[in-house]
Amino acid sequence: MFIVSGKTAAIKTTSYKVVLPFYVYAAVSFLVATFFLFFNSGTFLNHYFHPHTLAITHIMALGWGTMIILGASHQLVPVIIEGKLYSEKLAMASFICAAIGIPLLVYGFYYFKMGAPAKWGGRFVLVAIILYLINLWKSISQSKSENVQAIFVFTSVLWLFVTAALGLALVYNFTYIMFPKGSLHYLPLHVHAGVIGWFLLLILGVGSRLIPMFLISKYQNIKLLWYIYFLINSGLVGYILLFYTSSLEVLLFIPIAFILIAIALFIYYCYCAYKQRIRKQVDDQMKISLLSIGMILLPIILISIIIVMLMSFSINKTNLVLSYGFLIFFGWITAIILGMTFKTLPFIVWNKVYHTRSAVGKTPTPKDLFSAPVFKWMGIFYIAGFIAFVLGITFSILILIQIGAILLIISAALYNTNVFKLITHKANNNE
Repeated sequence: MFIVSGKTAAIKTTSYKVVLPFYVYAAVSFLVATFFLFFNSGTFLNHYFHPHTLAITHIMALGWGTMIILGASHQLVPVIIEGKLYSEKLAMASFICAAIGIPLLVYGFYYFKMGAPAKWGGRFVLVAIILYLINLWKSISQSKSENVQAIFVFTSVLWLFVTAALGLALVYNFTYIMFPKGSLHYLPLHVHAGVIGWFLLLILGVGSRLIPMFLISKYQNIKLLWYIYFLINSGLVGYILLFYTSSLEVLLFIPIAFILIAIALFIYYCYCAYKQRIRKQVDDQMKISLLSIGMILLPIILISIIIVMLMSFSINKTNLVLSYGFLIFFGWITAIILGMTFKTLPFIVWNKVYHTRSAVGKTPTPKDLFSAPVFKWMGIFYIAGFIAFVLGITFSILILIQIGAILLIISAALYNTNVFKLITHKANNNE
């Protein structure tokens, strides 16, 4: 059972056996990525197209962000479409392929072996995405409910497929001539198809449903969401067309303006949901998630600065590009995941342990299943580490980068502590 806008909706949830492996994999990936940050701190004083930087980026983009989003979406898509997931077997097959492919891909990047390891990793990841896309399409097509959030999610997965296919082609481009120019030239297409088409579009689409739901708000504005949807997709398509047809960097401000307007409209949407909330007290998980909404603006502002700098060949833009990537993967994507994990995972675990007991006795609430103090300290260390690392990259100060990495390791360890506390929770015999 799900509570949506104060109403109870009987929806068959996806089995926890399918969903939990994604959360566990993502949690461990986040911790691994922070250790990579520390042991490769000096890398962030070099060019952004560095094997170790590519490896860390893909741990965060695939192992952390994509895996947890895929896991959560298997649980949330039935809520959005008011139906059920088409196939749990397809979901598990998708997990297995991604779980095999990601470390192979990361290994290939870290040691810059663009042969078998990277290619097989890319193939497994692409197959995982295709399986997820089929599952999502069948789920939506069998549902009697059509809504804008489902369109957001499905379109974002199409962009994920484009991102992965282009990424695999770029890996092949190191050993076979597939493009007229080197892989570095096409890297911005790969990055922005993933960041804007996959992460941004999906987060805004799912967030437009979850944020009012978790705030217990009655606010809805479907027309505004359609504006946001078309602005983001128009901005991304416009960027791709300009990439191929124009050498004038100043024109890139047009698609950036589209995306910036879309984000501003979404912030307004969240503000309206916040103002019309029924529950006045906002918990810490929602505070971090709402903070991440504002953090979306930071990469947009920074990419605008980078475009201005592209017009001046005498200025080194490397530090800003590294900061831009860090703001995306360790900034707003991580912030929203840190918050939303403990709004979604506790319910999944509670449903696993207590769904048969809730009618016969007193049970704890989902928020009682994890440690609130650990969550607070996780948030403190995360914000401190994030700020220190960004400053270290921007001003090329190694000690700040190392301090930031250590603080982020502590934050990731605390995150893992709460995640494993949740998934190993068992009911007390007295309950």
